[in-house]
Amino acid sequence: MSPTDPTRTLVASLVDDAVTAPSMHNAQPWAFVHRAAADVLELHGDPTREMPREDPDHRALHLGCGAALLGLRVAAAHRGLHADVRLLPEPEDPWHLADVRLTGARPEETAAEDEALAALAPALRERHTSRHPFTEERVPAEILDELRAAAVLEGCRLVVPGAWHTDAVLGLVHVAELFEAADAAVRAEIAAWTRTGDAGDPAEGQGIPSYALGPRQFDVTSPVRDFDTARRVTGRASVPFEKHPQISLLCTVEDTPGQWLAAGQAMQRVLLQATLDGLSTSLMSQPLEWPELRTLVRDPESPTGFVHMVFRFGYGPAGRATPRRPAAEVLTFA
Repeated sequence: MSPTDPTRTLVASLVDDAVTAPSMHNAQPWAFVHRAAADVLELHGDPTREMPREDPDHRALHLGCGAALLGLRVAAAHRGLHADVRLLPEPEDPWHLADVRLTGARPEETAAEDEALAALAPALRERHTSRHPFTEERVPAEILDELRAAAVLEGCRLVVPGAWHTDAVLGLVHVAELFEAADAAVRAEIAAWTRTGDAGDPAEGQGIPSYALGPRQFDVTSPVRDFDTARRVTGRASVPFEKHPQISLLCTVEDTPGQWLAAGQAMQRVLLQATLDGLSTSLMSQPLEWPELRTLVRDPESPTGFVHMVFRFGYGPAGRATPRRPAAEVLTFA
């Protein structure tokens, strides 16, 4: 191993930063393999963490892994490294999502981009999903422009919908809640990743813990998913949420695994930038989990017709960190 090659300790620290990324139900569907001989860090999807009912095509799994990939790039840039990424390097292996080569010297043509990524590093461990009420204070236009630019840098588009489109999306969120309530398989899948103190809870270090559920909505005006519709967690107060939630839609032109990985990277980049800008954030995928609703979420006048995530931005409690599996559990050396 040359003096500029990453050591095992360094690789583990990069992965520890990468896995702060969000994923559907905090399932953390990633696995990393460092191959010293090939000088590559591989990112794989973990099929044991798939959700057959809610995510049958693994789109959400790709989003979570893409978010972890962006976190890896940020962590590398923060340490003065350049991460050269190749997506889907083995077409015959759909679970092999990316190869990353780390170099100790930043190429001149990527120096500016690496510096921009490194600037996001303080937000990696500060970004948390907040399922609490936000105030009615509006997000300034210049901050929304920054968030749009963050998505564009990853080849995606962040759409800030107008009043009619926002109302339509919120209506679809509530329709999705009805679909979910009528589907026992979906409810069981959600319960399997929600920690309520029951014997069947997911293992430590994964899933949605009860302290991260937030309060119940008194008036159900905001697109915040309630992971405890069965009311297994006691002591959750019902409080009013903001009446005019501020949402944005993350979109791509195509709907392919490569675009899903790009959207995951854009999702994390937007969230990190929002955190640096002092915003609280949450994610909503409920209407996107039903094919008959997902097509209705998009803006019919937009060429970026595939929506991958609904963001909720605002000012309020930042939310608490949810558990993550350490690098020792998701990283192997070969």
